[in-house]
Amino acid sequence: MEPVAIGVVGAGHIGSLHAAKYAAEPGARLVAVADLDAGRAARVAGLHGARAVTDPRELIGLVDAVSVAVPTTAHHEVARLFLEHGVHVMLEKPIASDLAQADHLIACARARGSMLQVGHLERFFAIETGLIDAVTMPVYVEAVRIAPFQPRGNDVSVVLDLMIHDIDLISALVRSPVADVEAVGTPVLSDHEDIVNTRLRFENGCVANITASRVAFKSERRMRIFQPDRLLSVDLLKRRYATVRKKDPAARSTNADDFLLDEREFTEHDALRAELRSFVTAVATGTPPVVSGEDGRAALAIGNRIIESLQRHAELVRARIRAAEAARRSATPAAAADPPLRVR
Repeated sequence: MEPVAIGVVGAGHIGSLHAAKYAAEPGARLVAVADLDAGRAARVAGLHGARAVTDPRELIGLVDAVSVAVPTTAHHEVARLFLEHGVHVMLEKPIASDLAQADHLIACARARGSMLQVGHLERFFAIETGLIDAVTMPVYVEAVRIAPFQPRGNDVSVVLDLMIHDIDLISALVRSPVADVEAVGTPVLSDHEDIVNTRLRFENGCVANITASRVAFKSERRMRIFQPDRLLSVDLLKRRYATVRKKDPAARSTNADDFLLDEREFTEHDALRAELRSFVTAVATGTPPVVSGEDGRAALAIGNRIIESLQRHAELVRARIRAAEAARRSATPAAAADPPLRVR
């Protein structure tokens, strides 16, 4: 088959990675890189012998598909442009700023027969390593995703910036709708929440506790999944996971010899390459994407419920502060009045 002609919109950190992967992918041909910053577009395009443009509309008619790696607030505008012209879109997460925009993008893709894939790349680690098949009856999931502060990505809450990776992956593993959400968080260095902890209760009884922070002193992406028959400990940063289970599920012994430890490493696994390769293959063959627009919408819907819970918690905190301030004022005795001036 002819290589899929692809463009990349957004030449920042993520977009530059997309361009490099496409340039090295046998089934793809990187045609152009678009960015409002002409110098940045030229630098990324020049590395791979591609054309540099500043207006994404110049790509229409030149490409079969695009990767959209622009700020979240521009996802809807840019992705819609291509979907309406029948161009397949690989859209970085989250799918959009709100559910109305997500619904519109999904409708545009259906109307023109365009493919819409959303960039939840942790799914590809779970699929290609067999993790998704190993998780059969999760009861409790614990996830931590923390990283040092970066200027990029702060146009949205850390929920939609980092946590959404774990939201999507856990949803794929648990395979049940979310019944209840409780969250707490706060801004630290940006105008949006930089650290958030949430507790998700699913309809099948599974509970997930997720922490995301972009103001940590180190990077960490870990997940632990507890089932009646085993524990799975996953390091998504170092690309490995371990499973601990009983040799005899019916045994009550706690002797270490009665347990089996299975450790697996996938240090050569490149989740972004796998994600973009799957997109190229889906475009070339017409097969459905691994992570569809509907999947991206589902993750955004949960993310929005978390943000709503954060807002309710923030209002409770503000009410406590107001009450404490009112109590402090009422407990402070009024200043004694000056004695009257006596004139002889």
